Amino acid sequence: MSKKLTSRAEDYSKWYNELVVKADLAENSAVRGCMVIKPYGYAIWEKMQAELDKMFKETGHQNAYFPLFVPKSLFEAEEKNAEGFAKECAIVTHYRLQTDPDRPGKLRVDPDAKLEEELIVRPTSEAIIWNTYRGWIQSYRDLPLLINQWANVVRWEMRTRLFLRTAEFLWQEGHTAHATKAEAIAEAELMNNVYATFAENFMAIPVIQGLKTESERFAGADETYCIEALMQDGKALQAGTSHFLGQNFAKAFDVKFANKEGGQDYVWATSWGVSTRLMGALIMTHSDDNGLVLPPTLAPNQVVIVPIYKGEEELHAIDDVVSGILKDLRSKNISVKYDNRDTQRPGAKFAQYELQGVPLRIAIGPKDLANGTVEIARRDTLTKEVVPMDTLIDVVGNLLGDMQKSLFKKALDFRDSHITEVENFEEFKSVLENKGGFISAHWDGTKETEEKIKELTKATIRCIPLNNNEEAGVCVYSGKPSKERVLFAKAY
Repeated sequence: MSKKLTSRAEDYSKWYNELVVKADLAENSAVRGCMVIKPYGYAIWEKMQAELDKMFKETGHQNAYFPLFVPKSLFEAEEKNAEGFAKECAIVTHYRLQTDPDRPGKLRVDPDAKLEEELIVRPTSEAIIWNTYRGWIQSYRDLPLLINQWANVVRWEMRTRLFLRTAEFLWQEGHTAHATKAEAIAEAELMNNVYATFAENFMAIPVIQGLKTESERFAGADETYCIEALMQDGKALQAGTSHFLGQNFAKAFDVKFANKEGGQDYVWATSWGVSTRLMGALIMTHSDDNGLVLPPTLAPNQVVIVPIYKGEEELHAIDDVVSGILKDLRSKNISVKYDNRDTQRPGAKFAQYELQGVPLRIAIGPKDLANGTVEIARRDTLTKEVVPMDTLIDVVGNLLGDMQKSLFKKALDFRDSHITEVENFEEFKSVLENKGGFISAHWDGTKETEEKIKELTKATIRCIPLNNNEEAGVCVYSGKPSKERVLFAKAY
């Protein structure tokens, strides 16, 4: 298969799909709408998972695991949540197959193996978790309960795209219980901050923290906090959400606790999650027409070393030098791969690592050994430099740090240059079609106006920014009074 990608300018969607497959991140599976995450793609997800897991534990959370299946009666207990996910649910109705007497060698559902109660394949875990929490929480001494799980969920999507929207995906979901409303709101805000910190410091993706409108909230939440990112094609991507659930699930599942005064109260709840959709955000924020561009913090291999040689004698001489370099780099916690395969030419290796976004590539040949130098190529700028071997370790560390900052600044500059204030609906439509990005506009606060704008333009309110200043104005569509601007965009 050719490594040449369709250009982003020519067809952004095609470029994305080709890149995911050709960079060996993932592929479509035999199950419609589901993906196989390949080792290189999963290695990136593991790095994300490790960093997030560390951040969760540093904020007092513990990991647990809950069942994949949710009894239908439990799923129905919180009505808004059930209604919100009903159309995406996969349902188990039978527990056994049998040989089909009319079709030798084939199987059919055993009609006598119908479940007494149908099981929902979890689209989210609030129902099964809150039913469990009822037995875990008796007193204020049991609170706060701070639990996270790493899991898979199923949402039966009709239109799928690798990482961005698949019928099954991997994620983490936090579910916490608190004695007071204030504590629960503080938890929801804290975890949204954790997501923002992770996105910016590790993924090098600038995000806007905000609140969702009522119609965009998580089903069953009183408030949904979010982080919104902007992709290179001018579309927004919701990168993470954190929900203040009020007492909705506690009341639905009768989760009460004995308070300090001796009375009984319902607990206050949150849930929060990010998914393998972050892989899509990573790809679309930084990558180019040559392939992936990975921030050093999340690259499976931050450095790759490729020997340039003729014959075994030259290779052995390079091997001896590289063994010391590997040891020194790893002592600095820099992940490095030495690719001395004899089945691929150096040019093919260079192309592979450029496509896969390895941040730094080091080439060493006989002349380099003689001169005491190496050639370093940067993936983000596609520039090369020759550096003395005795300064290599420091140079690599400095370059990786500079790349991380540079990728964030480039993405931030792009994002900031694509936040446009508009004053009327004609401007709104013009910016949306010709420039894209976030549109900062006044909104009258009604669902009717929100839905009408979405119907006419396919743009949605991505969030009400948390750092908003009150600003009197008139709604961009209805002309009614407005007290603040919100951010609209077309989105994934």
